Amino acid sequence: MIRPLTLAVLLAISATPLAAKESTVSYKAALADPARPAADRERDAARKPADLLAFAQIAPDEKVGDFVMGGGYVTRLLAAAVGPAGKVYGFQPAEFIAFKKQYGDDQAAVDAAYANVDAVAGPFAAPAFPEPLDTIITVQNFHDLYLKPFPEGTGDKASAALFAALKPGGTLVVVDHSAADGSGTTLSDSLHRIDKDAVVAALTSAGFELEAESDLYRRPDDPRSANVFDKEIRGKTDQFALRFRKPG
Repeated sequence: MIRPLTLAVLLAISATPLAAKESTVSYKAALADPARPAADRERDAARKPADLLAFAQIAPDEKVGDFVMGGGYVTRLLAAAVGPAGKVYGFQPAEFIAFKKQYGDDQAAVDAAYANVDAVAGPFAAPAFPEPLDTIITVQNFHDLYLKPFPEGTGDKASAALFAALKPGGTLVVVDHSAADGSGTTLSDSLHRIDKDAVVAALTSAGFELEAESDLYRRPDDPRSANVFDKEIRGKTDQFALRFRKPG
């Protein structure tokens, strides 16, 4: 059921050391989930889902959130990874649904397909979740906060809202297309890219601490000068993966 402005809570396994958690959790079952469509499986080689889940430290029985779920690729993975006792909240901005009906249709389809998934709708800059979260993941969407149709300050407001949505010690994982060093957010609209340092600046200003960075999606041969949808570079962009923690 679609629950406007509902929250994704991730219950951390506090008694288990982080290194042990990462080494013992397997994501093979999540990838093999028969409910995943063939189109998702075809994207796995490039998107490295098991590595992403490991970097995000997703564990069974947790409650997790997918901020801007798009077509649901990550949402479905999370649903299988947390299992029937876990919970996944797939957030789709109301502005996206108003712009393109398919966003709402995709969200509803994933919601209906998984008993442990609830759809969440609300303003892009104000995903007001009603209870604290352990983890939020957003993949290839942080730059959208700086698109021209959105008011100035949308990125800062959303960063603050994500910080507020997490419990103390909770984590935020951001994956996005890399822009040229020093370009800030200026290429978000034209190239759909963002400078990694701009993401770090926005989120640390909101109170987050940068905990880890992964080279999982690094492609040094990408000059970072083309629109990510250009056929020559689509699916082969240089991307960064960052994990932030809310102090606690």
